[in-house]
Amino acid sequence: MDVNLARTFLVVAETGSFVDTARKLNITQSTVSARIKGLEDLLGRPLFTRSKSGAELTGAGELFQKHALAMVRVWQQAQLQVSLADQHPEHISVGAPLSLWSDFLLKWAAGLRIQIPGIAVSATAGPSPVLSQRLIEGTLDLAVMYRPSPPPGLTIEHLFDEEFVLVSSTRAGRRGSNDYLLIDWGADFVQDHAAAFPEHANPAISLDLGPMGLDYLLANECSGYFPARMVRKLISRGRVREPKRARKFVYPVYMVYPETRNEEAYEPILRGLRRAAAKLG
Repeated sequence: MDVNLARTFLVVAETGSFVDTARKLNITQSTVSARIKGLEDLLGRPLFTRSKSGAELTGAGELFQKHALAMVRVWQQAQLQVSLADQHPEHISVGAPLSLWSDFLLKWAAGLRIQIPGIAVSATAGPSPVLSQRLIEGTLDLAVMYRPSPPPGLTIEHLFDEEFVLVSSTRAGRRGSNDYLLIDWGADFVQDHAAAFPEHANPAISLDLGPMGLDYLLANECSGYFPARMVRKLISRGRVREPKRARKFVYPVYMVYPETRNEEAYEPILRGLRRAAAKLG
């Protein structure tokens, strides 16, 4: 299948409009219509319901959407690896939540480039379900995740346990109703936090920015939960304080990779990641 068919389908699904898709892809509306019809002919099912208000996915279209996205990702990954082949004979694509890139995986990636100078590293951030899907698609070679539930074909290996601790930049003894900062550290954390602290269900400040939330905490008097490894030095320097007897949240961290793989290529990479994780203790 021409990857342009899948790409056009995804834009129509996103915009809900053949006209907007044509404008976005810089092609004619008739070309958009022809591509979608060609795709529907190939699949033997209508993918959109057309109306004066636009185009809406059918049941078959909704089912095809994730496969179209996988096709485009695989093609983009192939283009990237081929373009890097001359200068970088080896390439690894790694995914993890934002929190694990900060103060951990970025350092590991820098060390990997020293250990294997010819390797190119592509990094991406996202939630565990998306990363697992991309491992299946083959557009990720390795992922590091909290509590993964990978399907068959993927190996999970425990790296370390991540501890989230409450820290505060407020002066000791001072606490107001508007000084609580809720950071979205993923679905598991949000669920556990809501059960433990129903009084903070609607905080004044809620950030889905991962480690960047620490910049806000340091610039404003407030309290919030952060990975212990990110705030350990700040606590020792007195920049923030850890309230006594505050509840902690602990989540196991795993690396996930294909069961069927090139052992010779993968093992030095996995070994380096194990060493990096061991240093966090």
